Amino acid sequence: MRPTVQDVARQAGVSLASVDRVLNQRPGVREKTIAKVEAAISKLGYIRDVSAANLAKRQIYRFAFVIPEGANSFMRGLEAEIEAVKQHSANDRTEISIYKVPPFDGRALAATLDGLDPARYSGVAVVATEAVAVRDALARLRRNNVPVVTLVSDVPSFQCDAYVGIDNVAAGRTAARLMGNFLGEKSGKIALVAGSMLVRDHVERRMGFEQVIRSDYTRLECLPVIEGKDDGQLVQKYLSECLRMHSDVVGVYNMGAGNRGLIEVLSKNGASKERVVVAHELTEHTRRALNAGIVDAIIHQDAGHEVRSALRILKARIDKTPLLAGQETIRIEIYLNENLS
Repeated sequence: MRPTVQDVARQAGVSLASVDRVLNQRPGVREKTIAKVEAAISKLGYIRDVSAANLAKRQIYRFAFVIPEGANSFMRGLEAEIEAVKQHSANDRTEISIYKVPPFDGRALAATLDGLDPARYSGVAVVATEAVAVRDALARLRRNNVPVVTLVSDVPSFQCDAYVGIDNVAAGRTAARLMGNFLGEKSGKIALVAGSMLVRDHVERRMGFEQVIRSDYTRLECLPVIEGKDDGQLVQKYLSECLRMHSDVVGVYNMGAGNRGLIEVLSKNGASKERVVVAHELTEHTRRALNAGIVDAIIHQDAGHEVRSALRILKARIDKTPLLAGQETIRIEIYLNENLS
């Protein structure tokens, strides 16, 4: 049988009330008593039933997810995963609110974060933009004991409780390896497309990509990054201009969204057959492009896993419970036409 709080109290030689105060980190307990209770917990292997304790206290978790608005298919998929969890969250005494802000707008994001009441929210998950105002708004939440996880894109200058997403440097390196191997002995230029160099995930993907290209594929040259704001029309416009200026482009790497614009450009006049194309996130549009041979490889991350992981991490921070090692690792997935299901 699992040890109970009564067993802990007997082992420690203290009252049930003292054990309860220690478990809930309430004030008014002597250090000697805390040491006795902690020693008893360790010896007995007592594991606290957090769900039962929260039910008894009528504990309700209230979480805010702050994500970009707009046509970005991956972000809309992320939103759908949050909504799916939200539909069943009442059973776990959890309330979820979704706030949407203009993409790559640090001021708007900071204003939304500043508008979150620390007395209301138990935790916050945010797709972050690197800006001083954003960092300060996140720091304010932490000062008010609200745990924060960054989702998809990190803010290294801010010490959050966790980052939930893929290793973006590794993702960029993976894209470069695919690009270089697919191109074989070809030489030429690679067009790089990003949403913005103001978000850490795109910065890190570029960093990883260029590291591998420069070290292992010296016959290839990376062009300056096209910042398409994850907007299909802008990507279409800027990439078309790039290809007109550089007739020797042999590869295209889109490290952000806006894939519909990329597909539109490369599907004209069989242009995709002349170039290797690597992009991010398996969506309805990129799936069709893979099938059609317009895109050669997609690097993907599981949005549902990220949402569920963010919630588990926030709850663990609140309840001061451990997490299973490896459960929260978001893995890089690679899709080719051959392994689409």
